[in-house]
Amino acid sequence: MTSEEPELREPDMPRTMKVRQRALRTGWTTGSCASAAAKAATALLRTGRHADHVQIALPSGNRVTFRVEESALTGGRARAVVVKDAGDDPDVTHGAHITADVSWLDRPGIELDGGEGVGVVTKPGLGLELGGPAINPVPRRMITHAVAEALTGTDLDAPPERPAEPGTGRGVRVVISVPEGERMARKTTNKRLGILGGISILGTTGIVRPFSTASWRASVEQAVSVMAAQGEDTLVLCTGGRTEKGAMKMLPRLPEVCFVEVGDFTGAALRRAVQHGLRQVVFVGMVGKLTKLAAGVLMTHYTRSRVSTDLLAEITTEMGGSAELAAEVAAANTARHAYELWEDAGLLGRCGRELCRRVAGVLERFAAEEAGGELAVQVVMVDFTGERMVSMYGRLAR
Repeated sequence: MTSEEPELREPDMPRTMKVRQRALRTGWTTGSCASAAAKAATALLRTGRHADHVQIALPSGNRVTFRVEESALTGGRARAVVVKDAGDDPDVTHGAHITADVSWLDRPGIELDGGEGVGVVTKPGLGLELGGPAINPVPRRMITHAVAEALTGTDLDAPPERPAEPGTGRGVRVVISVPEGERMARKTTNKRLGILGGISILGTTGIVRPFSTASWRASVEQAVSVMAAQGEDTLVLCTGGRTEKGAMKMLPRLPEVCFVEVGDFTGAALRRAVQHGLRQVVFVGMVGKLTKLAAGVLMTHYTRSRVSTDLLAEITTEMGGSAELAAEVAAANTARHAYELWEDAGLLGRCGRELCRRVAGVLERFAAEEAGGELAVQVVMVDFTGERMVSMYGRLAR
């Protein structure tokens, strides 16, 4: 097999992630728990009153309530702890005591930092500041939004694209810590990614959805079936919530039922599409998932596949990149790092299109060889907001 025609693989999930006989509970991300702890600590600092529960806004605009496990006020510093409930997800941070320490600043604003058990970013390619805490952008917005609510004493709209600020008045410094976080991180890929000393504060929706092979795959297959049953012929597969939002903006004439959040189960979605006689699929994703698909991996969960930076280096060379750039791409820390190297070299458009072309070839071949049908596939690579098209192969049926 060549890199142009890689072996098609659809690895199964680990045994511990397979379906249970009962309904699976959703849980809360570390970002949601950190937001709740930060709000509780800030409110305690401002009012002097301990709260048993605190309410925060999720990115969706829904408001949810968390129990405050413990809180303390010492001088000019308040502390609050929220225990993470990951639901039925096999999450190493389930039960973690997500802690926020909040103290006054002598100026307006909200400063956010990481403490014990929160990893420090030491390599590029994560979209985070080198040397800073591993607190991802959406949790960062959620935390500052929750703190702004506590400082103003009012509920604000859902966390915006930019972190909320309380405007005028006294500001606060917020430090998020996770006791035992360094031990928990040993069971993650953080060290390989250059996140040292602890876990990451993660989440894009605030909600942890249990990762069961059968249940998640079934939901994807059902969504494809529902779409086909309504007589639609263009299926849009999106890797997550952000890419789905971007895809809907790119293809505004398509009804909502055409858009399916496929997660890691691309192979299952394509099989179901062929079963229903669909002829056109649009796949929208970011560089990491696209790289795995281009390598022939149709089930892309991180426990069963890794990004091939060698493949990205090969594309770099084919698209006119220097040997030095190809070597940098091959050694890149993440697919995002490779993306940034392409961007800096002015090759993002060309390399991205070639990556999309290879993905389209893999998906069409999978449909023919594994699912027994023909599909015309268009592939779109979006940036890390999920909303801006970077490259494309094929013509979108707008």
